[in-house]
Amino acid sequence: MSFMKFLLDNWILVVAALASGSLLAWPLIKRGAGSGGVSTTEAVRLINRERAVLVDVAEPAEFAAGHAAGARNIPLGGLEGAKGLPSNKALPVLLMCPSGARAARAAALLRKLGHEQAVAVAGGTAAWREAGLPMDKSA
Repeated sequence: MSFMKFLLDNWILVVAALASGSLLAWPLIKRGAGSGGVSTTEAVRLINRERAVLVDVAEPAEFAAGHAAGARNIPLGGLEGAKGLPSNKALPVLLMCPSGARAARAAALLRKLGHEQAVAVAGGTAAWREAGLPMDKSA
């Protein structure tokens, strides 16, 4: 009973504490609980300087609708044992999908398979397009 009385008497403090906690947690939620990834600028640097391989893990129909120029399409479901992955596991592998969510899962899977530099491109194809980077469409 005394706890409820405290909440009712101090409802402004309770609301302020909840709002403060929400604002502190928002960056973690927005980032996808630590999935992170590299920015499009960093992805271009890795492609140009470290010969990174760009892999789009979207489904074939999504890939055909629009993808980063030069990207290989290996759907997430067929990633394990795919022939399109670099045999040199030390090369950086940049993973993309339309939003970046599947790419983060794909990066974690490839790191487990030995590709130590597998990383998702933050924001996926949408961020790539927004940055004005070259896009292709399959016929």
